[in-house]
Formats: sequence, C-alpha cells, structure tokens
Amino acid sequence: MAGAVTRSPARRSRADVVVALEAVHREIARFRPRGFGPPVHGPAVSSRIFLLGQAPGPHEARLGRPFAYTAGRTLFRWLGRATGADEEILRARVYLAAVVRCFPGKAPGGGDRLPTPRECALWRGFLGREVEILRPRLVVPVGRLAISEVLGHAGPLAEVVGRAFRPSFHGREVDAIPLPHPSGASTWFKTEPGRALLERALDLLAAHPEVARAFPGSTA
Repeated sequence: MAGAVTRSPARRSRADVVVALEAVHREIARFRPRGFGPPVHGPAVSSRIFLLGQAPGPHEARLGRPFAYTAGRTLFRWLGRATGADEEILRARVYLAAVVRCFPGKAPGGGDRLPTPRECALWRGFLGREVEILRPRLVVPVGRLAISEVLGHAGPLAEVVGRAFRPSFHGREVDAIPLPHPSGASTWFKTEPGRALLERALDLLAAHPEVARAFPGSTA
C-alpha cells in the first residue's frame, strides 16, 4: 500500500508542486499489483481543480494516458461545455487522477471489471499525497466508484449528480461536483432524469470560481 499522507503548512510554488507530483508519479509507475495492467496517470499539473476518475480501461493502459478513448472524448466534451476549453487546454489545467491507477482487467461477463474496496485502498495513499500537494478547492468525481470515494455515497446517481457538496477529502474541505461516468454503454445521462441532472452539474461547474480562475477566457 502507498505511504501515509505527510502534511506541510508551507505553500509550495508551482514548480515545487510539479516536482512533488512527479515524485509521486514515479512511485505510482513502480506500483503494479498482480493481475493489473500498467499504471496510468496524467501529467503533473499544478491545479486547484482535481478530477477523480474510476480506473483506466484497456485503451488507457495501451496509450498510457487517462480518459484517452471514447468515454474520454465524451467527458472532455462535457467539460468543454462548462469551461469553454478544448481537451488539450483541459488536460493542461485540470489535474487528472483516478481511484485505481492500473487497468483492473475484464469482468467475466464482459466490460471492465469493477475494482473491489480492498483494491481501491491500495492506491489511496497516493491519492492522499496528491491532495496534500495540490490542496484542491474543487474536486470532480466521475462515476460511481469515484463518487463513493469522495462522498461516501453508494446510492442512486440521481441523489448526487446536479448538486454541489462540501466534503472533507483526505483532510481538506473541498467543493465537490459529481458527474456520471461517460461510458458509451451507459444510458443514464442520455435519458431523464439523468440528462437534466448532468446539465445542472455542468452549470454548477461553469459557475464555480475555481473554473473562472483556471479558464479566464471561458464563454461557457
């Protein structure tokens, strides 16, 4: 399991944040539990917006970058509506993380296997260190697994999507705006009430002051 969270009261410069994140990324790259694919993480971006996905899929494992295939294109389209930015700019200004950093493999019945709670815990130390380094103000959990990690919510998506929360996440009070998983196999966000709740969530993101700070030219 990853190391314990260390806390420092001093505020780091952007360069120091990047160096600290790169050190965590090197540890993530060396951590590959048996049965999992290669580790995947985004770039070391100094950002107060922390997007938390579930786990990389087979295409992300092959390409070595998060949200690299169909679901990623949908996600960046959603985020573009909230920020006015394209995928390249979003990747440069939003920190991309995940509950599990390696592809967990396929489920017996097809589709990507959902990591178990014990497996999710294997990466939690890395996640805590990233939060401590970045000190995010806005966390965007994407999908049920990430929503559970941030909010402790395991119920229906309709109870949390379209709402803003103020949880404690790895010892920090943050704003959290959940999104559904953008999987092409999901119909939740394509039909009501999911469609309307997704639009409400994107409106909340667009109105958040951290989004205005990160994307000052936004016309969303």
